[in-house]
Amino acid sequence: MRPHLSLRARAMLALALAAVVPPLVILGVRRIGLTDTTALVAAVAVMLPLLIWLSARWLAPLLRLTRALEGAVLSYRDGDFSLNLTPEGPRELAELTRLHAELGLAFREQRQHLAQRELLLDTVVQNTPVALVLTGPGGRIAIANLAARQLLSDGRSLVGLDFTAVIAPLPEALREALADEADRLFAVTLPDGSEETFHHSSRSFRLQGQPHRLRLLRRMTRELSRAEVATWKRVIRVLSHELNNSLAPISSLAHSGAELARRGHIERLPEVLGSIGERAAHLHGFLSGYARFAKLPAPRHEAVAWPSFLARLATLGEFQLDGAPPDRPGWFDAAQIEQALLNLIKNAHESGSEPDDVVLRLASLGGELRIEVLDRGPGMSETVLAQALLPFYSTKRSEPGSQGGTGLGLALAREIAEAHDGRIALSNRSGGGLRVVISLPQAR
Repeated sequence: MRPHLSLRARAMLALALAAVVPPLVILGVRRIGLTDTTALVAAVAVMLPLLIWLSARWLAPLLRLTRALEGAVLSYRDGDFSLNLTPEGPRELAELTRLHAELGLAFREQRQHLAQRELLLDTVVQNTPVALVLTGPGGRIAIANLAARQLLSDGRSLVGLDFTAVIAPLPEALREALADEADRLFAVTLPDGSEETFHHSSRSFRLQGQPHRLRLLRRMTRELSRAEVATWKRVIRVLSHELNNSLAPISSLAHSGAELARRGHIERLPEVLGSIGERAAHLHGFLSGYARFAKLPAPRHEAVAWPSFLARLATLGEFQLDGAPPDRPGWFDAAQIEQALLNLIKNAHESGSEPDDVVLRLASLGGELRIEVLDRGPGMSETVLAQALLPFYSTKRSEPGSQGGTGLGLALAREIAEAHDGRIALSNRSGGGLRVVISLPQAR
């Protein structure tokens, strides 16, 4: 390829010609006897066409490159990155052309990579068993995967349709869940007669500056069935263990009492019958605890005055009140919250904490009431924290005459909190001990 002068070299050459040619022309004209004015005119007549010709010749590659770059930019705007420019002209322009070619190659590779990722993401979204619907501005459906189309429109495409119109003919429970923005678990009878349990979750975000909402519907029937079976197995194991622990001693004591009566040693019968009564009372309390958990009624909210509530609670369980109670009365079922707090205070004492370290703390944050029970026991491991709120999960050993070890204390507190549309959370305290927080919404 023929070498090209750089732009700087061309400019220097043009200046050199402009500096050398006119004096030479003037000198030659003077030698033939013409005037200075004639010599100057002759110099301009020679130099001007030369400079015009050189400028046109040297600027031609720059003009061609400018037009080519303009076409390349328009191609990029249309998403076409395949245009390549031929390197020619001065070295600076050739280098610019080479960099442009590298940029186009980078764009093509990035676009191919994004296309592959988009294809992978679309494949995952379309084939996931979770029904996914993305709605854009105005409630128009932007994305609906296969599971969503099969559930909402018998497999027909939903893109571009109005979401409200799509869900209008659906069963009432399903329609209400999809129209709501809150997460919920609900059951619905499908057109084929089968009953399914779904979990609905909804999140809003902005995409390209526009508000969008993503809705996910997950079938939970199978998972809930497995969890139900696992729970029943756990219940059967606990009941079997507890019944055996109580019935075996009762049977042995009854046999011993009969043998003592046969031999006439009736002086020991009161002791034997007392032991049988203790085991029977323990078994009765154990079963009563399960009955209370299973038959928890809906809470009856009412305004609760803190002085009388705390005074009654103090007669049932020992604790230290940290700070003053909220100024406004509480809004909850006093009997149920009292039962939940008694369970938590009892657990705090059974953790090995000193009695003075069992603390009750009350706070009102906005429209929410926070009740904290704190202790200075050993706390819980991560494994126990993850399972402590499950029914029938317990790390305590059952003792005669008590209800310890049933695994219902924390579970009952959780059931009561959630029945009040609240929540319960457990965490270890710095310096040792456990913090249990019950959060309850309050009437405005």
